[in-house]
Amino acid sequence: MTQLDEIRQAILNDDLDALAGLPVPDSYRGVTVRADEVGMFEGLPSQDKDPRRSLHVDDVPTPELGPGEALVAVMASAINYNTVWTSIFEPIPTFKFLERYGRISPLSKRHDLPYHVVGSDLSGVVLRTGAGVHNWKPGEEVVAHCLNVELEGPDGHNDTMLDTEQRIWGFETNFGGLAEIALVKANQLMPKPAHLTWEEAASPGLVNSTAYRQLVSRNGADLKQGDVVLIWGASGGLGSYATQYALNGGAIPVCVVSSPEKAEICRKLGAELIIDRNAEGYRFWKDEHEQDPREWQRFGAKIRELTGGEDPDIVFEHPGRETFGASVYAARKGGTIVTCASTSGYLHQYDNRYLWMNLKRIIGSHFANYRESWEANRLIAKGLIHPTLSRTYSLEDTGQAALDVHRNAHQGKVGVLALAPEEGLGVRDEQLRAKHLDAINAFRGA
Repeated sequence: MTQLDEIRQAILNDDLDALAGLPVPDSYRGVTVRADEVGMFEGLPSQDKDPRRSLHVDDVPTPELGPGEALVAVMASAINYNTVWTSIFEPIPTFKFLERYGRISPLSKRHDLPYHVVGSDLSGVVLRTGAGVHNWKPGEEVVAHCLNVELEGPDGHNDTMLDTEQRIWGFETNFGGLAEIALVKANQLMPKPAHLTWEEAASPGLVNSTAYRQLVSRNGADLKQGDVVLIWGASGGLGSYATQYALNGGAIPVCVVSSPEKAEICRKLGAELIIDRNAEGYRFWKDEHEQDPREWQRFGAKIRELTGGEDPDIVFEHPGRETFGASVYAARKGGTIVTCASTSGYLHQYDNRYLWMNLKRIIGSHFANYRESWEANRLIAKGLIHPTLSRTYSLEDTGQAALDVHRNAHQGKVGVLALAPEEGLGVRDEQLRAKHLDAINAFRGA
C-alpha cells in the first residue's frame, strides 16, 4: 500500500486522527500544463483548442510546506473557466503568472516551475500545517477558497481583494486543487459543509464566492429586496448561484439561458421570468465589428414584458464582449452593471450615452475576499444555497471535463474526483441532507 493509499484509507475509515502520524508522500498525481507545450495551439481559433491535448495527469514532487500554509489531501475538485483558459494558454500562458510570483521571495520561487498544477477548488482533509498556523490541524475536513494574498502592504487590509499581491490559487499560483494533494495558505481554508459529499462540497467554492461578492456584497451590486436582476447564463456555473442569491434575497431574477433544458433548470431553482435567447433569436452583433442597437431594444422590451414594465436594477454580467452592449442598454436609469470574467471576449463595446446620460454604474468584481468567501460557504453549510453539480469525472478525464466547460456542453458545475474512489462519500449530516436532497440534486443528469 502506498503512502497516498494509507492516507485515503484513513479518511475513508474516518480515522482522521491518524493522519498526523502518517508520512506525507514525496510525490502525488496532479493535473498539469507544461511550459514546453504553450505553442501547441498557435494558429487555431479559441473554440478549436482542445484541453484534452494540453492537460496531463503527471506525478509531481510534493512542495515544501512554508509558514502559514497547509497541505491538503484532496478528495474532490471542480472545473472553472480559469482552468479552460489555462489549458488553451489564453489570454496568456499561466507560466507568466508563476514567473512573476516567483520573483517575490524564496518561498514563492517554489511556484515558478516548468509545469503548472491547476485547479481552484477542493474539498479534502488537512494533512500538515506550517509554522504559525493555529486555527487548523491535521484531520480536519475542509474546503478552500482560491484567494491567495500576501498582505505585506496597506492596500489589502480594508478589502483583501485589493492587495497588491492578490492572486487566484491554481491559476496564478501553482499546486492547485486538481490533484491528490494541494498546497494552500491556511487562510484559504473553510469548514466542509457536513451534509454534502466530497464532490458536492468541492464544486461551489470559486463560483459561489464570486457570485456572492458580485451580487450580494457591498463591494458588488449590494442587492436588496425587490431588485430586478438580469442574470446572463443563469443555469451555468456563476449564474446558477446568482439566481439562488437573487431568490434568497427577495429579488426578482430575469434568467437568460440558451435552451429549454436550461430554462427548466432555472424553474427548478424557483425562477419564473426566463428568456431563452436562442429561441428569441437575439443577435446583438451585425458582424464582427458592429453591434445592432435594435436588438438591444428588442431585448429590453422582452425584459419589460416579463417584469410588468420594469428595467433591471442590476445586470449580472460575465459573458463580456457578446452581451455587454445589451447589458448597458438594458439596465434601468441609475442601475448597476456588475461584471466579472469575459468568457466571450475581453474587449467590451457599449454606447456610452446610455451609461452617462442615465447615471448607470459599471462595477468590476473579481472573486471575493476571505470574509465574503466564508459567508458564502456558511450559506452552503446551512442549506440556504445549494451546490449545482451536474456531473463528476475522474482525475484522468479532467481534459474532457474542461472541454465540456469550454464548449458550454455542461450545466452548473462539473466535478472531478481526486482521492475519493467514487461519488457519494463524505456526508456527515444525513438529516440536513435529507431535508435538501431535491435541491442538492437539481442539476444532476442535466
